[in-house]
Amino acid sequence: MKKGQKLWTREELILTMNLYWRVEFGKYHKGYPEVIKLANLIGRTPSAVALKLGNLASFDPSLQARGIKGASNASKLDKEIWNEFYKNPDVLPFESEKLRAKFEGVSLEQLNHIDIDSLPTLGKEREALVKVRVNQNLFRQAVLQSYEGKCCITGISNSELLVAGHILPWSSNEKHRLNPRNGLLVNTLHDKAYENGLITIRPDHVILVSPELKQNGQDEWSTEYFLRYDGQKIKTPRRFFPQPEFLEQHYQERFRR
Repeated sequence: MKKGQKLWTREELILTMNLYWRVEFGKYHKGYPEVIKLANLIGRTPSAVALKLGNLASFDPSLQARGIKGASNASKLDKEIWNEFYKNPDVLPFESEKLRAKFEGVSLEQLNHIDIDSLPTLGKEREALVKVRVNQNLFRQAVLQSYEGKCCITGISNSELLVAGHILPWSSNEKHRLNPRNGLLVNTLHDKAYENGLITIRPDHVILVSPELKQNGQDEWSTEYFLRYDGQKIKTPRRFFPQPEFLEQHYQERFRR
């Protein structure tokens, strides 16, 4: 460490990891507003935050698969925080949002734009509901940024029409509910079709359409919205590649052949 530099604290690294989770890859530079904002919150320079984001990127397997190495001087604590985020996505990401709210001087509900009037007044029920909504918001942000805000099937980019869908269902796979590699960014129509097994995506990222939809092949809507994508590949994300085992499980267990 150079003279005059100070060691990064655990809190600072958790907040930086939170930013890495939320922001699109390629925006980790000193001029990006969110980088500047975090730098001001933790008393670091934007350059220092950008460099630390690069250090964290060096652990990202999706980037490694694309030949992107990230910075080379990551610390032991950097790796520890990375592993905590990605091996237990139901714990530290939420804690990082609580920490971000504390540093920004707002409530967790305000930070995540949660309508407080829709929540129970007090108690564990309120806490549990806030946690669910915060976690859902974090999951959506991670998936949305990974796919650069575009449906992986159609390329639709209107955020109001996009869903951060789960490969393995939310209801039956608690361990992977918040894992971004269990996510696909799709439009609402294809999300519903995927959820019900009318389409699937193989581990090689090829889209398959159920024979049940192909039976309606003469219908204009079937061709326009489904059959034209049969056998095509999805738009792959810049990070958080969908887990091949999850895609295979959906193909084997949910796809309606």
